[in-house]
Amino acid sequence: MYCYIAVGFLKSIIGCRHLGIEEPEGHGLSANHQNHQEAVDLTVETMKRQEELNSHSVYQNFIEKEAGNPAKQVDFSVEKKPEREKWGRKADFLLSIIGFAVDLANVWRFPYLCYKNGGGAFLIPYALMQVLGAVPLLYMELLLGQYHQQGAISLWKIVPVFKGIGWTIVTISYLVSFYYNTIIAWSLYYFFSSFTAHLPWTSCNNKWNTCHCWTGETNATNSTTAFKEGCFNVSNPDINRTAMVHPTKEYFERGMLKVHSSSGIGDLGIPAWDVTLCLLLAYIIIYFSIFKSVKTSGKVVYVTAVMPYVILLILLIRGLLLDGATEGLLYFIRPNLKRLHDPNVWVDAASQVFYSVGAGFGVHLAMASYNKFHNNCFFDCIVTAVVNGFTSLFSGCTVFVFLGYMSVTMGKSMETVASDGPSLVFEVYPQAIATLPGSTFWSLLFFFMLIMLGMDSSMGGLEAVATGVIDEFGDHLKKYKWHRELFMLVTVAGSFLAALPTVTQGGFFVFSLLDEFAAGTALLLVVFFEAIAIGWFYGLEAFVQDAKLMLGFSPGIYWRICWKFISPIFIMAIVIASGVTYSSLEVTLAQRTVVYPQWGNILGWMFVVGAFLWVPGYATYAVFIKFRHISSWKQRLAVVISPEHEHESIISGLEPSRYQLHHWLSLGYKATAETHLVPTSKDAEVKEQMMATVTDEDAV
Repeated sequence: MYCYIAVGFLKSIIGCRHLGIEEPEGHGLSANHQNHQEAVDLTVETMKRQEELNSHSVYQNFIEKEAGNPAKQVDFSVEKKPEREKWGRKADFLLSIIGFAVDLANVWRFPYLCYKNGGGAFLIPYALMQVLGAVPLLYMELLLGQYHQQGAISLWKIVPVFKGIGWTIVTISYLVSFYYNTIIAWSLYYFFSSFTAHLPWTSCNNKWNTCHCWTGETNATNSTTAFKEGCFNVSNPDINRTAMVHPTKEYFERGMLKVHSSSGIGDLGIPAWDVTLCLLLAYIIIYFSIFKSVKTSGKVVYVTAVMPYVILLILLIRGLLLDGATEGLLYFIRPNLKRLHDPNVWVDAASQVFYSVGAGFGVHLAMASYNKFHNNCFFDCIVTAVVNGFTSLFSGCTVFVFLGYMSVTMGKSMETVASDGPSLVFEVYPQAIATLPGSTFWSLLFFFMLIMLGMDSSMGGLEAVATGVIDEFGDHLKKYKWHRELFMLVTVAGSFLAALPTVTQGGFFVFSLLDEFAAGTALLLVVFFEAIAIGWFYGLEAFVQDAKLMLGFSPGIYWRICWKFISPIFIMAIVIASGVTYSSLEVTLAQRTVVYPQWGNILGWMFVVGAFLWVPGYATYAVFIKFRHISSWKQRLAVVISPEHEHESIISGLEPSRYQLHHWLSLGYKATAETHLVPTSKDAEVKEQMMATVTDEDAV
């Protein structure tokens, strides 16, 4: 009996019947609910009869039959469209969203934040922020994309005034591609540079090295092996080692980036031809991975999503055999609970979780839109969140066993060898790999892993752009035979041209600017309004009912409270905290720290404002231009905040549901209890399912 009570409680909270928990006979669903399930589970044979039922007489008979039933509001004004392309297999979709969520930030940002903010204690705010904020938003986006079968722009027919959210999402995803693919280009550069017996960042006798270069060899007082040739002064061996720079840092800054030739963001110089070729190669690979359809990219992710785990496991096993591995792991996971009193720890946890899961980029909306209508996207959500969290811990352990090894071999403390961002994977890690036997092999393996991690996320971002725009302008674009291929070519080529400034001599300053502002505050704000639009304006009654029709069960009360209250508060708290702690952007290099000029910071905030401007801009357009033919302001305001299928009834004089207090206060209990088949949202997918219930006698 206690087992039955526990099962019932868990189901009531999150709706976990889809996790495989079966109830014994006598304690199962009610007869009405079972009938509802039978109605929802449309068979393949019934769906195949769809084409035979799309005549005017069938529509007319069905409308007349349902005319007196207000519970089943049906709008058949939408023309039947060609069937949307679907994923070849469920695994294609699951690996695609996992591949996007698990990206380079799991390797270079999470480990650093973990050691910086109390080691194992950081996992407490990290887990809370994931459960309360990021995962509910991920679930919401998967439900939206799968139910409406539309990209980030056109699905906002459910709340027209917020259609600017879709345009902002597409804009942000495109902006991110300008600098994210540069990281892939850097990884390719290092990968090709590793095809040598002696890795080029292991010595100081290269044309890019300076007299500040020092390999770190402590026994090199009376030799020149640790310094650049001609720079070591035998008569003065007591050099100032604090001013020396490791060759891996000089290779990154001077050998590849050539940032020493630039004074700042106002002095870009010319593109480096070798890095430019790597950038071009990255875009070519991305284009041929996604130019056809999701069925093409769905096959690519079997390599790009799985291979990083294989490589991480190999590197972890190798790292555990090194001296100092235990010290590194202990430093990574040892909890310092006093750090939890620092609010910055919680801000860092929230930011990392949010950006890592990837809600707000439109990728989950786009990927889910190619799912089958009854796909269990709740399962996909939970698996993605668990894998994402596991990968962060897994990569953190891998990174810190090598950092512990470096700490022992170089005689430095862990605080001095650990770093954040690109410097961790392009300076610290190559430095550690260079000391291993067979360093060439380990270097090739590591940078191949970085390429795979970057490719997944890059493909997802550009797919979000393509799906959003093509779905919005499909009637025009689909007139051309190769519309997707041509559109992807223009999109990828445009992104490549926009990324060229990041591979100039001052490109690292452009990269840092975009990294700071392109997907920062604007992304947080757009997801905040996304949660507000669904939880309040579209309403939980409609949203929960949509999910129930699609999945066969209703989201539990936990998810509904998060969507309506906790997640928006969580996001706004991050925005406010980020604004309070904001300081002028600066970049620290080997021999100098470059502070961005005022105009550089203004330029960054212009990216934020420009991306987010779609939201108020489209809202103004909708109210004053698009629906200006509606003379009554009461009706016009009701129309812009109501789904398109309700517009005709609102204009005809019926009381809008959004003008009722119940709509704003509802947590979706009514939708959870109802068992009728038809949801309040009437898009083409629901229309097809409704028509599938028409009998052969009706057709006659």
